[in-house]
Amino acid sequence: MGQKVSIDLIDKTKDKLSDMVLEAKSRLQDCFYADLRVAVAEGQGAVAQDGMMKSSIRDYGLSYGLRVIAGKQIQAAGYFGQTLGAADTDNLSEVIRDGLSQAYERAIASSRIKSEKKSHWQTLGQSLHSTELAPIEICQDTIPGVYQINPIDVSLEEVSRLAQEVSKAVASYDPRVKINQILIETSLIRELFVSSEGANIDRTYALTQGLCAVVAVGNSGIQQSHYDCLGHQRGWEILTDGIEEELLRSKPFMHFALDLAADSVSLSEARPCPSSGKEVVVVTDPHYNALLVHEIIGHPTELDRALKLETAYAGRSWFFRNLKENMLGKQVASPLVSAYSDPLLQGYGHYEYDDEGTPVKRVMHIDKGIFCGFMNSRQTAAILGVSPNGHLKATAASFVPLIRMSTTVFGNGERDPKGILSEVDHGYYLVGHRIPSISESRENFRITARKVFEIRNGELGEMFRDGGIMANTKDYLMSVDAVGNDLRIYSIFNCGKGQPMQAKKLGNGGPTVRAHARLVGGKG
Repeated sequence: MGQKVSIDLIDKTKDKLSDMVLEAKSRLQDCFYADLRVAVAEGQGAVAQDGMMKSSIRDYGLSYGLRVIAGKQIQAAGYFGQTLGAADTDNLSEVIRDGLSQAYERAIASSRIKSEKKSHWQTLGQSLHSTELAPIEICQDTIPGVYQINPIDVSLEEVSRLAQEVSKAVASYDPRVKINQILIETSLIRELFVSSEGANIDRTYALTQGLCAVVAVGNSGIQQSHYDCLGHQRGWEILTDGIEEELLRSKPFMHFALDLAADSVSLSEARPCPSSGKEVVVVTDPHYNALLVHEIIGHPTELDRALKLETAYAGRSWFFRNLKENMLGKQVASPLVSAYSDPLLQGYGHYEYDDEGTPVKRVMHIDKGIFCGFMNSRQTAAILGVSPNGHLKATAASFVPLIRMSTTVFGNGERDPKGILSEVDHGYYLVGHRIPSISESRENFRITARKVFEIRNGELGEMFRDGGIMANTKDYLMSVDAVGNDLRIYSIFNCGKGQPMQAKKLGNGGPTVRAHARLVGGKG
């Protein structure tokens, strides 16, 4: 009979699991490396729609993932992972030991096949090489969770009550609000990483989120559907009290949801945004730039994408054609533009070590207009001959980790945002983000905003709906002529990549930016 699954399970098994992985290299023939990830989560969630409860759940998660690098002539990686249940807790070490054997056999099979193809495929076979991992500092660390109210101490009744109260408030805000849905979840997660190199990292973190979606119908005759997320690696307190940090701020969830309802109602009366036949001056706010930097900087700076390892599922990168033809060291943006990814920034994208135990560091992608580099893993870092920077992550321990964004942002500027707007004789101000449409290599984009305001003589005028901007990525970045000092980070809860799909929570953001682009909308 299995015991109750809780994050304390790690305490009971971590020494035995660490020893198992440490011994793998000497116990398994031709094994060069092994690592193990174990994750345990406890939490609850609730969904309400139009003031009525739809569902609620209090549950746990338990999973593990293994990687083994082995072989004779060519060393190759083998992976194995599983999602487990309460019945597996009493014999967790034996279950994982069986998984280790599976990962090892896959590595040996891959090594054998690659060795055969390398000798038979002649010129093409020369592209097959051993899996190499760039060296890192080997760390042992324990990282506690940060919260005021422990998510597992919150009752399911309290979670359900808040979801229903917020949904009722949104439903009664205005008769033009026709549909709303509220989702709340809060959990505590504990992750263990151990490797045959001696790494041992035990991390606990809280994860709390409120999601609101609203549909309003006004005199424009077209429904406006908007959704947004309030989230952080903190406890229940962020929903009841809000967030007040240097770069990450939000009202309590009730006020957050009502603000979204107010936007939806006002937009349901707004005219469709016009389209410009040529480039115009556009000023984008930090919330809009969270999605913009995600799409045109974040994804194309994931090195597995740039090296064509994820082309079938995620596309390529305009920053990197091949090892000889790429944008490294070249100007790709105005000197006012900098962009970077930093896992140490607070929010959804925060962590100290990635899923192969690499200590994280800030990665400059663009430094004063010059392209600098990519998010990487130990394997892709070895290919380019650079240092690993800690961006290999999986959304569940049972999945194979991929190179993913942590917190990717446009860097702060020096200008007052109000001054940036006041200098515009005629242009448009884009507030909030909605829907992206991006070319396969990210060299072109079209991204819609929640609201678009016309700017005349430095003042905001009419508000439009269903509008956005379209541009060539490099041309847009080169046209930036003002950057604000109001950097903010926003929670992104649904960044998808991989097959099977891994939907990751992360952070994005930026300050106010002024540039040139074509305005596109629902009215020609």
